[in-house]
Amino acid sequence: MDANNELALRFEEHRTHLKAVAYRMLGSLSEADDAVQEGWLRLSRTDTNDVENLGGWLTTVVGRVCLDMLRSRERREEPVGERLPDPIVAGDQPGDPEREAMLADSVGLAMLVVLDTLAPAERLAFVLHDMFAVPFEEIAPIVERAPSATRQLASRARRRVQGWPRCPTATSPVSARWSTPSWRPPAAATSRRSSRCSTRASCSARPLSVI
Repeated sequence: MDANNELALRFEEHRTHLKAVAYRMLGSLSEADDAVQEGWLRLSRTDTNDVENLGGWLTTVVGRVCLDMLRSRERREEPVGERLPDPIVAGDQPGDPEREAMLADSVGLAMLVVLDTLAPAERLAFVLHDMFAVPFEEIAPIVERAPSATRQLASRARRRVQGWPRCPTATSPVSARWSTPSWRPPAAATSRRSSRCSTRASCSARPLSVI
């Protein structure tokens, strides 16, 4: 097996995880696919001999791609609250491992609606840290801030998520369609144990309930 095929196989091992990251960041299945594909293109152009953990490296790369896409969307899109995220629905072809994993690990439309109200850097910090337990020290270079400032980004995002009204309001067309769960970060996200996800340790999504 040549080096390119071996690299492609290693990438495929992480595809489902990367799509879960991208979907939570973007709320769009098609854009998540684009971000994952861009991650592959960047990987294929990179010397990975010095990459100790490919999953962590790819998570960082896809996170940066998603941040750029969110910033581009922010410059051109309609006001916050008028765009609904793509739902993940079961198709007619059972047995698709990627779709089944996405279904089992989906945060639900209500959470994605709330995430769409966050600034791009806040969303990245919250998603990578609170949902995937990536340390702030590794998120900081992506958002071009110090770790302490990155921690504050995630904290502001967390307060927004926890304070989002659960009941529909007359002024919110989105909240009239989706109820929002009370968010509590997974225990692993707040733990300082060395077992949490990083570029030096294996990354895996924390399971969340489908809403």
